[in-house]
Amino acid sequence: MKGREDTVFINEVKENLTQQIIPFWKSFKDEKFGGYYGFYDFDLNLHKEAIKGVILNSRILWFFTNAYTTIGDKECLEHAKHAYEFLKDHCLDKEYGGVYWSLAYDGKPEDSIKHTYNQAFAIYALSSYYGATGDKEALSIAYDLYKLIENKCKDSVGYLEAFDRTFQPVDNEKLSENGLLASKTMNTLLHVFEAYTELYRVDKNPQVGEDLKWMMDQFADVLYNKERRILEVFFDENMKSISDLNSYGHDIEASWLIDRGCEVLGDEEYTKKMFAVTEALRQHILEVGYDGFSLNNEDFKGEIDTTKIWWVQAEALLGFLNGYQLTPEREDYLSAGKTIWNFIKEYIIDKREGSEWFYDLDKDGHPVSRKEIVGPWKCPYHNGRMCFEVIKRGIDW
Repeated sequence: MKGREDTVFINEVKENLTQQIIPFWKSFKDEKFGGYYGFYDFDLNLHKEAIKGVILNSRILWFFTNAYTTIGDKECLEHAKHAYEFLKDHCLDKEYGGVYWSLAYDGKPEDSIKHTYNQAFAIYALSSYYGATGDKEALSIAYDLYKLIENKCKDSVGYLEAFDRTFQPVDNEKLSENGLLASKTMNTLLHVFEAYTELYRVDKNPQVGEDLKWMMDQFADVLYNKERRILEVFFDENMKSISDLNSYGHDIEASWLIDRGCEVLGDEEYTKKMFAVTEALRQHILEVGYDGFSLNNEDFKGEIDTTKIWWVQAEALLGFLNGYQLTPEREDYLSAGKTIWNFIKEYIIDKREGSEWFYDLDKDGHPVSRKEIVGPWKCPYHNGRMCFEVIKRGIDW
Protein backbone atom coordinates (compact mmCIF):
# COMPACT_ATOMS: atom_id res chain seq x y z
CA MET A 1 0.00 0.00 0.00
CA LYS A 2 3.03 2.33 0.29
CA GLY A 3 5.57 3.49 -2.25
CA ARG A 4 5.95 5.39 -5.50
CA GLU A 5 3.64 3.12 -7.48
CA ASP A 6 0.84 3.38 -4.94
CA THR A 7 -0.83 6.33 -6.68
CA VAL A 8 -1.27 4.55 -10.02
CA PHE A 9 -4.78 3.28 -9.28
CA ILE A 10 -6.11 6.60 -7.98
CA ASN A 11 -4.52 8.44 -10.89
CA GLU A 12 -6.18 6.08 -13.36
CA VAL A 13 -9.55 6.58 -11.68
CA LYS A 14 -9.08 10.36 -11.63
CA GLU A 15 -8.17 10.33 -15.29
CA ASN A 16 -11.29 8.40 -16.25
CA LEU A 17 -13.41 10.75 -14.13
CA THR A 18 -11.91 14.04 -15.30
CA GLN A 19 -11.04 13.20 -18.90
CA GLN A 20 -14.02 11.08 -19.87
CA ILE A 21 -16.97 10.86 -17.45
CA ILE A 22 -17.29 14.53 -16.43
CA PRO A 23 -16.75 16.01 -19.94
CA PHE A 24 -19.16 13.47 -21.41
CA TRP A 25 -22.00 14.44 -19.07
CA LYS A 26 -21.31 18.16 -19.37
CA SER A 27 -22.02 17.80 -23.08
CA PHE A 28 -25.59 16.63 -22.40
CA LYS A 29 -26.78 19.91 -20.93
CA ASP A 30 -30.00 21.08 -22.60
CA GLU A 31 -29.69 24.85 -22.83
CA LYS A 32 -33.09 25.28 -24.48
CA PHE A 33 -35.50 23.25 -22.34
CA GLY A 34 -33.46 22.71 -19.19
CA GLY A 35 -32.06 19.63 -17.54
CA TYR A 36 -30.05 17.12 -19.53
CA TYR A 37 -30.83 15.19 -22.69
CA GLY A 38 -32.41 11.86 -21.91
CA PHE A 39 -31.14 9.38 -24.51
CA TYR A 40 -27.92 8.62 -26.40
CA ASP A 41 -28.02 5.38 -28.33
CA PHE A 42 -25.36 2.72 -28.78
CA ASP A 43 -24.26 4.22 -32.09
CA LEU A 44 -23.65 7.56 -30.32
CA ASN A 45 -26.66 9.35 -31.75
CA LEU A 46 -28.20 12.00 -29.49
CA HIS A 47 -32.01 11.94 -29.25
CA LYS A 48 -32.87 15.48 -28.20
CA GLU A 49 -36.60 14.82 -28.04
CA ALA A 50 -36.38 11.67 -25.92
CA ILE A 51 -38.07 11.59 -22.53
CA LYS A 52 -36.10 12.90 -19.56
CA GLY A 53 -36.19 10.48 -16.68
CA VAL A 54 -36.46 12.19 -13.32
CA ILE A 55 -34.20 9.53 -11.78
CA LEU A 56 -31.64 10.42 -14.44
CA ASN A 57 -31.91 14.13 -13.65
CA SER A 58 -31.66 13.57 -9.89
CA ARG A 59 -28.59 11.41 -10.35
CA ILE A 60 -27.00 14.02 -12.62
CA LEU A 61 -27.66 16.66 -9.95
CA TRP A 62 -26.03 14.40 -7.38
CA PHE A 63 -23.13 13.63 -9.72
CA PHE A 64 -22.17 17.19 -10.56
CA THR A 65 -22.56 18.26 -6.93
CA ASN A 66 -20.18 15.55 -5.78
CA ALA A 67 -17.79 16.13 -8.66
CA TYR A 68 -17.49 19.68 -7.37
CA THR A 69 -16.93 18.68 -3.74
CA THR A 70 -14.47 15.93 -4.72
CA ILE A 71 -12.22 17.63 -7.26
CA GLY A 72 -13.19 21.31 -6.91
CA ASP A 73 -14.32 21.83 -10.52
CA LYS A 74 -16.42 25.00 -10.27
CA GLU A 75 -17.96 24.36 -13.67
CA CYS A 76 -19.45 21.18 -12.18
CA LEU A 77 -21.19 23.32 -9.57
CA GLU A 78 -22.80 25.35 -12.37
CA HIS A 79 -24.01 22.12 -13.95
CA ALA A 80 -25.40 21.03 -10.58
CA LYS A 81 -27.28 24.31 -10.33
CA HIS A 82 -28.68 23.76 -13.81
CA ALA A 83 -29.94 20.30 -12.80
CA TYR A 84 -31.32 21.69 -9.54
CA GLU A 85 -33.33 24.40 -11.30
CA PHE A 86 -34.79 21.79 -13.65
CA LEU A 87 -35.76 19.54 -10.75
CA LYS A 88 -37.34 22.42 -8.86
CA ASP A 89 -39.18 23.94 -11.83
CA HIS A 90 -40.25 20.83 -13.77
CA CYS A 91 -39.79 17.55 -11.88
CA LEU A 92 -41.78 18.55 -8.81
CA ASP A 93 -45.56 18.22 -8.88
CA LYS A 94 -46.70 21.55 -7.44
CA GLU A 95 -50.27 20.31 -6.94
CA TYR A 96 -49.98 16.87 -5.35
CA GLY A 97 -46.36 16.85 -4.21
CA GLY A 98 -43.50 14.53 -5.02
CA VAL A 99 -41.54 14.18 -8.23
CA TYR A 100 -42.85 12.66 -11.45
CA TRP A 101 -41.40 9.54 -13.02
CA SER A 102 -40.45 11.21 -16.30
CA LEU A 103 -40.86 14.33 -18.39
CA ALA A 104 -41.08 15.04 -22.08
CA TYR A 105 -38.05 16.65 -23.68
CA ASP A 106 -39.58 20.11 -23.12
CA GLY A 107 -40.10 19.62 -19.39
CA LYS A 108 -43.81 18.75 -19.38
CA PRO A 109 -44.91 15.69 -17.36
CA GLU A 110 -44.74 12.51 -19.45
CA ASP A 111 -45.35 9.82 -16.80
CA SER A 112 -46.97 11.12 -13.62
CA ILE A 113 -46.43 7.93 -11.58
CA LYS A 114 -45.05 8.72 -8.13
CA HIS A 115 -42.56 6.11 -6.98
CA THR A 116 -40.85 5.91 -3.60
CA TYR A 117 -37.57 5.03 -5.33
CA ASN A 118 -37.78 8.22 -7.37
CA GLN A 119 -38.57 10.40 -4.35
CA ALA A 120 -35.56 8.91 -2.59
CA PHE A 121 -33.13 9.85 -5.34
CA ALA A 122 -34.42 13.41 -5.35
CA ILE A 123 -33.77 13.57 -1.58
CA TYR A 124 -30.31 12.12 -2.12
CA ALA A 125 -29.44 14.73 -4.74
CA LEU A 126 -31.00 17.68 -2.91
CA SER A 127 -29.25 16.77 0.33
CA SER A 128 -25.86 16.66 -1.40
CA TYR A 129 -26.60 19.94 -3.15
CA TYR A 130 -27.49 21.57 0.16
CA GLY A 131 -24.34 20.18 1.74
CA ALA A 132 -22.21 21.68 -1.03
CA THR A 133 -23.96 25.04 -1.39
CA GLY A 134 -25.87 25.76 1.82
CA ASP A 135 -28.99 26.38 -0.29
CA LYS A 136 -31.75 26.08 2.31
CA GLU A 137 -34.45 25.91 -0.35
CA ALA A 138 -32.93 22.63 -1.55
CA LEU A 139 -32.96 21.28 2.00
CA SER A 140 -36.58 22.35 2.43
CA ILE A 141 -37.60 20.49 -0.73
CA ALA A 142 -35.69 17.43 0.47
CA TYR A 143 -37.65 17.49 3.73
CA ASP A 144 -40.94 17.89 1.88
CA LEU A 145 -40.13 14.69 -0.01
CA TYR A 146 -38.93 12.96 3.16
CA LYS A 147 -42.23 13.76 4.93
CA LEU A 148 -44.14 12.59 1.88
CA ILE A 149 -42.37 9.20 1.94
CA GLU A 150 -42.92 8.77 5.66
CA ASN A 151 -46.57 9.86 5.57
CA LYS A 152 -47.79 8.39 2.28
CA CYS A 153 -45.45 5.55 1.35
CA LYS A 154 -44.66 3.79 4.63
CA ASP A 155 -46.66 1.22 6.54
CA SER A 156 -45.84 -0.83 9.64
CA VAL A 157 -43.61 -3.31 7.81
CA GLY A 158 -41.93 -1.36 5.02
CA TYR A 159 -42.23 1.10 2.17
CA LEU A 160 -44.93 0.76 -0.44
CA GLU A 161 -43.58 1.87 -3.78
CA ALA A 162 -45.85 2.72 -6.69
CA PHE A 163 -48.59 5.36 -6.70
CA ASP A 164 -50.53 7.40 -9.20
CA ARG A 165 -50.18 11.16 -9.32
CA THR A 166 -52.48 11.62 -6.31
CA PHE A 167 -50.71 8.92 -4.28
CA GLN A 168 -53.25 6.17 -4.73
CA PRO A 169 -51.47 2.77 -4.86
CA VAL A 170 -50.90 1.15 -8.27
CA ASP A 171 -49.03 -1.94 -9.46
CA ASN A 172 -45.26 -1.75 -8.96
CA GLU A 173 -44.34 -2.59 -12.54
CA LYS A 174 -41.41 -0.18 -12.72
CA LEU A 175 -39.29 -2.00 -10.11
CA SER A 176 -40.47 -5.55 -10.69
CA GLU A 177 -38.73 -8.01 -12.99
CA ASN A 178 -38.15 -11.73 -13.67
CA GLY A 179 -41.87 -12.17 -14.25
CA LEU A 180 -42.74 -11.04 -10.71
CA LEU A 181 -44.93 -8.19 -9.52
CA ALA A 182 -43.65 -7.10 -6.12
CA SER A 183 -45.33 -4.73 -3.69
CA LYS A 184 -42.01 -3.96 -2.02
CA THR A 185 -38.39 -4.40 -3.04
CA MET A 186 -34.97 -4.50 -1.45
CA ASN A 187 -33.79 -2.06 -4.12
CA THR A 188 -36.18 0.70 -3.05
CA LEU A 189 -35.46 0.20 0.67
CA LEU A 190 -31.73 0.39 -0.03
CA HIS A 191 -32.02 3.71 -1.82
CA VAL A 192 -34.38 5.22 0.73
CA PHE A 193 -31.70 4.26 3.26
CA GLU A 194 -29.02 5.85 1.08
CA ALA A 195 -31.05 9.05 0.70
CA TYR A 196 -31.75 9.32 4.43
CA THR A 197 -28.06 8.70 5.16
CA GLU A 198 -27.17 11.73 3.06
CA LEU A 199 -29.95 13.82 4.60
CA TYR A 200 -28.73 12.89 8.08
CA ARG A 201 -25.13 13.64 7.11
CA VAL A 202 -25.90 17.21 6.11
CA ASP A 203 -28.47 18.08 8.79
CA LYS A 204 -28.18 15.56 11.69
CA ASN A 205 -31.95 15.42 12.21
CA PRO A 206 -32.56 12.96 15.11
CA GLN A 207 -35.77 11.59 13.57
CA VAL A 208 -33.96 10.78 10.33
CA GLY A 209 -31.40 8.95 12.47
CA GLU A 210 -34.18 6.88 14.02
CA ASP A 211 -35.51 6.10 10.54
CA LEU A 212 -32.06 4.84 9.57
CA LYS A 213 -32.04 2.50 12.58
CA TRP A 214 -35.49 1.22 11.66
CA MET A 215 -34.32 0.43 8.14
CA MET A 216 -31.17 -1.27 9.41
CA ASP A 217 -33.36 -3.50 11.55
CA GLN A 218 -35.36 -4.28 8.42
CA PHE A 219 -32.21 -5.25 6.53
CA ALA A 220 -30.84 -7.39 9.35
CA ASP A 221 -34.03 -8.97 10.65
CA VAL A 222 -36.34 -9.19 7.61
CA LEU A 223 -34.46 -8.93 4.31
CA TYR A 224 -31.29 -10.79 5.27
CA ASN A 225 -31.47 -14.55 4.72
CA LYS A 226 -28.89 -15.83 7.22
CA GLU A 227 -28.81 -19.36 5.83
CA ARG A 228 -28.11 -18.23 2.26
CA ARG A 229 -26.17 -15.06 3.19
CA ILE A 230 -28.19 -12.95 0.74
CA LEU A 231 -30.67 -10.10 0.84
CA GLU A 232 -34.04 -11.20 -0.43
CA VAL A 233 -35.12 -9.00 -3.34
CA PHE A 234 -38.88 -9.01 -4.00
CA PHE A 235 -41.67 -9.02 -1.40
CA ASP A 236 -45.42 -8.98 -1.03
CA GLU A 237 -47.12 -6.21 0.95
CA ASN A 238 -46.38 -8.06 4.22
CA MET A 239 -42.65 -8.26 3.47
CA LYS A 240 -42.74 -11.97 2.64
CA SER A 241 -40.21 -12.92 -0.03
CA ILE A 242 -41.78 -13.95 -3.35
CA SER A 243 -38.64 -14.76 -5.34
CA ASP A 244 -35.63 -17.06 -5.50
CA LEU A 245 -33.16 -14.43 -6.62
CA ASN A 246 -29.69 -13.41 -5.50
CA SER A 247 -28.81 -10.06 -7.04
CA TYR A 248 -25.03 -9.94 -6.80
CA GLY A 249 -24.76 -6.25 -7.66
CA HIS A 250 -27.37 -5.16 -5.13
CA ASP A 251 -25.86 -7.27 -2.35
CA ILE A 252 -22.34 -5.88 -2.80
CA GLU A 253 -23.75 -2.36 -3.15
CA ALA A 254 -25.83 -2.82 0.00
CA SER A 255 -22.78 -4.03 1.91
CA TRP A 256 -20.92 -0.75 1.59
CA LEU A 257 -23.96 1.55 1.66
CA ILE A 258 -25.04 0.05 4.99
CA ASP A 259 -21.48 0.38 6.31
CA ARG A 260 -21.57 4.01 5.14
CA GLY A 261 -24.86 4.57 6.95
CA CYS A 262 -23.37 3.17 10.16
CA GLU A 263 -20.38 5.47 9.81
CA VAL A 264 -22.57 8.55 9.32
CA LEU A 265 -24.93 7.58 12.14
CA GLY A 266 -22.13 6.81 14.58
CA ASP A 267 -24.06 4.31 16.69
CA GLU A 268 -21.71 1.58 17.99
CA GLU A 269 -24.48 -0.94 18.63
CA TYR A 270 -25.84 -0.70 15.09
CA THR A 271 -22.35 -0.64 13.58
CA LYS A 272 -21.60 -3.97 15.26
CA LYS A 273 -24.98 -5.46 14.37
CA MET A 274 -24.83 -4.47 10.73
CA PHE A 275 -21.18 -5.42 10.16
CA ALA A 276 -22.14 -9.04 10.78
CA VAL A 277 -24.57 -8.73 7.86
CA THR A 278 -22.42 -6.68 5.47
CA GLU A 279 -19.34 -8.86 5.94
CA ALA A 280 -21.39 -11.99 5.27
CA LEU A 281 -22.79 -10.42 2.09
CA ARG A 282 -19.30 -9.48 0.86
CA GLN A 283 -17.88 -12.91 1.57
CA HIS A 284 -20.78 -14.66 -0.14
CA ILE A 285 -20.60 -12.49 -3.25
CA LEU A 286 -16.85 -13.11 -3.46
CA GLU A 287 -17.55 -16.85 -3.33
CA VAL A 288 -20.47 -17.10 -5.75
CA GLY A 289 -20.62 -13.95 -7.90
CA TYR A 290 -16.99 -13.12 -8.61
CA ASP A 291 -15.54 -15.13 -11.49
CA GLY A 292 -11.91 -14.14 -11.00
CA PHE A 293 -12.15 -11.16 -13.37
CA SER A 294 -15.47 -9.42 -12.82
CA LEU A 295 -18.87 -9.82 -11.15
CA ASN A 296 -21.70 -11.76 -12.75
CA ASN A 297 -25.17 -10.27 -12.63
CA GLU A 298 -27.40 -12.56 -10.58
CA ASP A 299 -28.60 -16.04 -9.71
CA PHE A 300 -32.29 -16.59 -10.48
CA LYS A 301 -33.63 -19.99 -9.45
CA GLY A 302 -30.15 -21.49 -9.62
CA GLU A 303 -29.34 -20.15 -13.10
CA ILE A 304 -26.38 -17.76 -13.20
CA ASP A 305 -26.69 -14.69 -15.43
CA THR A 306 -23.12 -13.98 -16.55
CA THR A 307 -23.90 -10.60 -18.12
CA LYS A 308 -21.37 -7.96 -17.11
CA ILE A 309 -23.32 -4.80 -16.29
CA TRP A 310 -21.58 -1.45 -15.87
CA TRP A 311 -23.08 -0.57 -12.51
CA VAL A 312 -22.49 -4.03 -11.05
CA GLN A 313 -18.76 -3.76 -11.81
CA ALA A 314 -18.56 -0.29 -10.26
CA GLU A 315 -20.34 -1.43 -7.09
CA ALA A 316 -18.26 -4.62 -6.89
CA LEU A 317 -15.00 -2.69 -7.06
CA LEU A 318 -16.13 -0.29 -4.37
CA GLY A 319 -17.75 -2.97 -2.21
CA PHE A 320 -14.65 -5.17 -2.12
CA LEU A 321 -12.32 -2.25 -1.48
CA ASN A 322 -14.59 -1.06 1.33
CA GLY A 323 -14.36 -4.56 2.82
CA TYR A 324 -10.57 -4.44 2.56
CA GLN A 325 -10.45 -1.08 4.33
CA LEU A 326 -12.57 -2.42 7.18
CA THR A 327 -10.63 -5.70 7.40
CA PRO A 328 -7.09 -5.09 6.02
CA GLU A 329 -6.16 -8.74 6.54
CA ARG A 330 -8.59 -9.62 3.74
CA GLU A 331 -6.13 -9.43 0.86
CA ASP A 332 -8.62 -11.40 -1.24
CA TYR A 333 -10.95 -8.39 -1.25
CA LEU A 334 -8.10 -6.19 -2.45
CA SER A 335 -7.17 -8.69 -5.14
CA ALA A 336 -10.77 -8.83 -6.38
CA GLY A 337 -10.88 -5.04 -6.52
CA LYS A 338 -7.71 -4.97 -8.61
CA THR A 339 -8.96 -7.46 -11.17
CA ILE A 340 -12.36 -5.79 -11.46
CA TRP A 341 -10.70 -2.42 -12.13
CA ASN A 342 -8.59 -4.07 -14.82
CA PHE A 343 -11.77 -5.54 -16.33
CA ILE A 344 -13.44 -2.12 -16.26
CA LYS A 345 -10.45 -0.48 -17.94
CA GLU A 346 -10.19 -3.15 -20.61
CA TYR A 347 -13.83 -3.80 -21.43
CA ILE A 348 -16.44 -1.62 -19.70
CA ILE A 349 -14.94 1.77 -20.52
CA ASP A 350 -15.96 2.61 -24.08
CA LYS A 351 -12.86 3.72 -26.01
CA ARG A 352 -14.89 5.33 -28.81
CA GLU A 353 -14.57 9.10 -28.99
CA GLY A 354 -17.68 10.78 -27.59
CA SER A 355 -18.71 7.88 -25.41
CA GLU A 356 -18.46 6.84 -21.74
CA TRP A 357 -19.01 3.30 -20.33
CA PHE A 358 -20.84 0.48 -22.06
CA TYR A 359 -24.14 -0.55 -20.45
CA ASP A 360 -23.40 -4.28 -20.44
CA LEU A 361 -21.24 -6.98 -21.99
CA ASP A 362 -21.53 -10.70 -22.56
CA LYS A 363 -19.30 -13.08 -20.60
CA ASP A 364 -16.56 -12.66 -23.21
CA GLY A 365 -16.50 -8.87 -22.90
CA HIS A 366 -18.46 -7.96 -26.04
CA PRO A 367 -21.26 -5.31 -25.97
CA VAL A 368 -23.71 -7.46 -27.90
CA SER A 369 -26.92 -6.02 -26.45
CA ARG A 370 -26.32 -2.60 -28.03
CA LYS A 371 -28.03 -0.94 -25.08
CA GLU A 372 -27.93 2.82 -24.80
CA ILE A 373 -25.00 4.84 -23.45
CA VAL A 374 -27.43 7.31 -21.82
CA GLY A 375 -31.00 6.51 -20.80
CA PRO A 376 -33.45 6.65 -17.92
CA TRP A 377 -31.28 4.21 -15.94
CA LYS A 378 -27.89 4.73 -17.61
CA CYS A 379 -26.28 7.64 -15.85
CA PRO A 380 -23.11 8.80 -14.03
CA TYR A 381 -24.30 7.70 -10.59
CA HIS A 382 -22.61 4.31 -10.13
CA ASN A 383 -19.37 4.88 -12.01
CA GLY A 384 -19.11 8.50 -10.87
CA ARG A 385 -19.66 7.50 -7.26
CA MET A 386 -17.05 4.76 -7.54
CA CYS A 387 -14.55 7.37 -8.69
CA PHE A 388 -15.46 9.82 -5.92
CA GLU A 389 -15.19 7.17 -3.23
CA VAL A 390 -11.85 5.86 -4.46
CA ILE A 391 -10.44 9.40 -4.51
CA LYS A 392 -11.86 10.43 -1.13
CA ARG A 393 -10.91 7.19 0.61
CA GLY A 394 -7.36 7.28 -0.74
CA ILE A 395 -7.52 3.65 -1.77
CA ASP A 396 -4.17 2.73 -3.37
CA TRP A 397 -2.24 -0.36 -4.29
